[in-house]
Amino acid sequence: MGLERTLIIVKPDAVQRGLIGEVLARLERRGLKLVALKMMWMSESLAEAHYAEHREKAFFRDLVRFITSGPVVVGVVEGPNAIEVTRTMMGETNPATSPPGSIRGDLALTISQNVIHGSSSPEAAQREVALFFRPEEILSYERAIDRWVAG
Repeated sequence: MGLERTLIIVKPDAVQRGLIGEVLARLERRGLKLVALKMMWMSESLAEAHYAEHREKAFFRDLVRFITSGPVVVGVVEGPNAIEVTRTMMGETNPATSPPGSIRGDLALTISQNVIHGSSSPEAAQREVALFFRPEEILSYERAIDRWVAG
């Protein structure tokens, strides 16, 4: 994989706990570049669209209820293999089985309040980014460190 973009959501539990900076800093320290970022209160209809693949599952209503329970920070990160790197950094969906050093392994305790969302595949990333950001809201820019991160 080459340069990719992926959606991240700092969930309501992390916002309420004052972890926005910690989560974003970890992604940036890894070398990923923030190319879009905003704080919002997700509507029920947007949450339902975001979690559409889970619509028929028993936990769907709980997902929607939780993600709309408070403000979130939504962003797009870019970098080499950004989807896989972000997923690895996040850890397992269940924080109890996430390794120490992962975001969820260090900062979360339960499946239902697990701090961060990241797109699961290139197709999911494309769909999810489009749900939250218009193309003109996603910036393209060079950082001095980019050649040291991406080679």
